[in-house]
Amino acid sequence: MKIVLLGATGFVGSALLAEALNRGHEVTAIVRNVAKLQAKQGLTVIAGDVTNVDSLAANIAGHDALISAFNPGWTPGTVRSEMYDEQVQGTNAILAAIKKANIKRVLWVGGAGGLEVAPGVLLIDSPDFPEWIKPGSRATSEALEALRNSPELEWSFLAPAAMLEPGERTGKFRLGGDQLLTDEKGESRISVQDYAVAMIDELEARKHIRQRFSVAY
Repeated sequence: MKIVLLGATGFVGSALLAEALNRGHEVTAIVRNVAKLQAKQGLTVIAGDVTNVDSLAANIAGHDALISAFNPGWTPGTVRSEMYDEQVQGTNAILAAIKKANIKRVLWVGGAGGLEVAPGVLLIDSPDFPEWIKPGSRATSEALEALRNSPELEWSFLAPAAMLEPGERTGKFRLGGDQLLTDEKGESRISVQDYAVAMIDELEARKHIRQRFSVAY
């Protein structure tokens, strides 16, 4: 397929880029700094700002699908309250550009914070949930609501396990729904490489249209 990837130089985006290219998809990566990506077969790199709706719409028009791994920049261990506003602004601009470009298929990199750990209790409300992640987690949950309020889009929102970390591409994992997946030890983990496998699987198989789904070992 001919897909657009936002956030291709980031932690999750770079794994998505590698997986999509390895499967033979044509990828247009829209990034802030084109120097961060090396030339590869099947890859087109365009400098762009996701908050510029008109420019973004022009760059994404004509593609089969868009994958958003956008985030305005995590600073591990540091609370950045402005990250919430920056991420909401970016999300709104991306969705406006998608609709202007008449793209229907949208895949969104979600977060674990909005998943349930008990009936009516979200992971973000757990006492050990890191404070520095909360602004971005809240903004990501709002992105899910914005997608739910966009019935014209064929969207899928993939939430990772609580621990999303570098690791191996095994291709072996479990898929779930709105609840946090844990293993027999009570741990919730997934490698970013296997997260990317699950996302590109969904791009190809279209099994979770207009749904949030989750992935973990």
